[in-house]
Amino acid sequence: MVKKPEEIKLIRIAGKILASVAKKVKESIREGVSLRELDNLTRNLIEKAGAEPTFLGYQPYGASEPFPASICSSLNEVVVHGRPTGYQLKSGDLISLDFGVTYQGYIADSAFTVGVGKMSETAKRLMDVTRNSLAVGIKECRPNKTLGDIGWAINNYVTKNGFKVVKGLTGHGVGRELHEDPPVFNEGQKNTGLKLKPGMVLALEPMVSAGDPYILQLPDDSYAMRDGSLSAHFEHTVLITKKDPEILTR
Repeated sequence: MVKKPEEIKLIRIAGKILASVAKKVKESIREGVSLRELDNLTRNLIEKAGAEPTFLGYQPYGASEPFPASICSSLNEVVVHGRPTGYQLKSGDLISLDFGVTYQGYIADSAFTVGVGKMSETAKRLMDVTRNSLAVGIKECRPNKTLGDIGWAINNYVTKNGFKVVKGLTGHGVGRELHEDPPVFNEGQKNTGLKLKPGMVLALEPMVSAGDPYILQLPDDSYAMRDGSLSAHFEHTVLITKKDPEILTR
């Protein structure tokens, strides 16, 4: 699980490309834009930067077929793995975009949620709490801390603010593959689980529900909130160093 310096160098480049692409894609999100347009833009920007879209053709555990796009575009009650379609964004939508970049065989992964047009107060709070819970989790990414410390911090922050961590979905190690060990849960107990060491690269990704925490799998392999409630999703690829964590996809 501990990456070599030369591997970290390539993951860091992948992360910088991803961050640059994410910024441009985020600026393109507005009413009337289709999910397919966002997917095409993402793919073009990644390839222009000399990298590859990691998700295109990837088949995650539990999926019935390889993923057909460069981004996961998940709307409102859909948490993750939504497929880009011709759907045009409208005011009030919550759109979560999740994508990876592969550079010379090494991968960085990130996600964010954006509100379109006029948002409800609940949607605004949900996004803020989910984004902040990621920051809270990242603060725990230090040597000799544990995976349980990360999960506890995220879940404690989310529940204190009146929302629920989505059950059944986790973060993960990342680098040589998109999904590596260890799984990084968004709930846990302090001082339990794997101890963190310098050189580990983790994708932390809190997924939070405005209602119940339970999900169901849809026919297109995406996961949605069982009660139809709004959801939000933020993710960064983080390097454990000897001191402060380094966010590779900021």
